[in-house]
Amino acid sequence: MLFQSSIRKELARSFGATLVVLVTIVMTIVLIRTLGQASRGSISPQDVMLFMAYSALGRLPTILTLSLFIAMVSTLSRMYRDSEMVVWFTSGQGLGGFLKPLFRFAWPVLLVIALMALFVWPWANQQTKDMQNRYAQRGDLNRVAPGQFQESSSGNRVFFIDRDLASEQSSSNVFIAATEKGKSSVTTARSGRIETRGDAQFLMLEKGQRLENVVGQAALKISDFEEYGTRTGDSAYLGERTPEAKLLSTRSLIKEPTRSNLGELAWRLGLAMAAVNFVILAVALASVNPRGGRSGNMIFVLLTFVVYNNLVNLGQSWIFVGLISFTNFLVVLHGGVLLLGLLWLSKRHFNWVLRPARRVVRRPLGVRDTDFGSSS
Repeated sequence: MLFQSSIRKELARSFGATLVVLVTIVMTIVLIRTLGQASRGSISPQDVMLFMAYSALGRLPTILTLSLFIAMVSTLSRMYRDSEMVVWFTSGQGLGGFLKPLFRFAWPVLLVIALMALFVWPWANQQTKDMQNRYAQRGDLNRVAPGQFQESSSGNRVFFIDRDLASEQSSSNVFIAATEKGKSSVTTARSGRIETRGDAQFLMLEKGQRLENVVGQAALKISDFEEYGTRTGDSAYLGERTPEAKLLSTRSLIKEPTRSNLGELAWRLGLAMAAVNFVILAVALASVNPRGGRSGNMIFVLLTFVVYNNLVNLGQSWIFVGLISFTNFLVVLHGGVLLLGLLWLSKRHFNWVLRPARRVVRRPLGVRDTDFGSSS
């Protein structure tokens, strides 16, 4: 009882500290990327914090797995370094006996990783995709901000206004540059206002000038107007497209087993399987040479995590292009890692030593050992 409680307490402290550090690093990276997307006009600046929250939820399974792996390895390595392992070994606890307290501590985290990979990941992706679509499909006039040139949703118009009179839905000093149906036009006006007629929006310009010419020709048409109306782009949704595999629920992936869906399903299941394997690998890989440095083993452990995690990601593309089947990938990768981890753990638990076989020297019959000595 003392053995298990002492390990769980230290694991909890180490896991909490590691999780806080990794979450801080990931959130900083996500913040930089999100601000970059907002500056490019991919998402609304008002939705930056919400977009960050959804993005962090999608990355949380990997963060939890790495935090759990580092916490276990660092805890066991500290016990080796402080000679606590010697005490537990002499009291009858083998290295394999650490699996039970580690899994008792890790099973809630493993359950959360599996649930988030299978259910929260597609939901978070769908939410971020909807936010991007709503912002991309907003009306052209909703894109315009005073003092900024803004492109329309169709990409064939550029708007600019000097001041925005929100109370009257009007603005002053309007500039519109458009290229439509082989014609290029530049329209300027002192003021403009928004009018809705039916399902369409119109921008009514007052007291302005319009320059128009056919693309590729030198002729230029100039006209002055007291009032001119132009229809802005509708904010209707685009045509239906095939949803990406990462946006589909796990149940939908199982119902439609295409290569793309099976690759995504293998990735989600792989996160949960890899988390279980990392618990075994933590026991098998944790060791410290008191005479050597403390960082050498941790670098090897982190390299193991990176290689295994990259293989899980590569498997998704391998299944998509048909290099390997769904079942074979899960068995070969995750089953192979599990078998390798158990073999390495058994080697250390039972102190298996790989030594070359002793060489047997055969002597001729009738020759004694004394015959091989030197003669006087």
